[in-house]
Amino acid sequence: MTKRALIGASLLVLLPLLGACGGGSSSAGSAKPVACAYPSADSRPAATPPPSTPAVSGTVHATVRTTIGTMRFTLDAAHAPCTVNSFVSLARQGYFDDTPCPRLTTSSRPPFRLLQCGDPTGSGRGGPGYTIPDEITGHEKYAVGTLAMANESRANTGGSQFFIVYGRTHLKAQYTVFGKADAGTVREIARAAKAGVIPQVGTADTDGTPRTRITIRSARLS
Repeated sequence: MTKRALIGASLLVLLPLLGACGGGSSSAGSAKPVACAYPSADSRPAATPPPSTPAVSGTVHATVRTTIGTMRFTLDAAHAPCTVNSFVSLARQGYFDDTPCPRLTTSSRPPFRLLQCGDPTGSGRGGPGYTIPDEITGHEKYAVGTLAMANESRANTGGSQFFIVYGRTHLKAQYTVFGKADAGTVREIARAAKAGVIPQVGTADTDGTPRTRITIRSARLS
């Protein structure tokens, strides 16, 4: 992951501060075969890379148990097959288990409200040892409940870190949208966000570590 930068509504970078797949849930397969590439990256803690042929397709459901409640995600493997393939692989490896969500933003002007998770180190620099090429159209919208990949300061550098949009947020269409969180998840994050953040040096007081600690206990397909 990259060093932390002060984030505006136009740029999201990672904080500085679910191998082979089996089981799980999916719906009908995609119309044509997909081949995914996961280039190596100098990031830790490393995980087993996902298979190049996605192990799931269609709609995949994930249940993420956290210290603020159970989050429920609906992953869209039809729209972002390689990104969902990676998330599924990491979840099945237990990569997200017992990991903190190190970043929360609470800005209303400009609107920028998201929770970032997926880094076992809790520093904003951790990653699985590979990257995921962006799966974007250029027309992405980041509505409340959107589940999307965080990048470093350049394109095609997604890894394990992802964010959940829990309030009105303005972002350029440059982050892969790979699913959505349900209304209950959004409510829990918004409730925790009321406690604010612990800002990092050189950043706004609306961007930092959540004062209400948010830790992923487990991430499982359901």
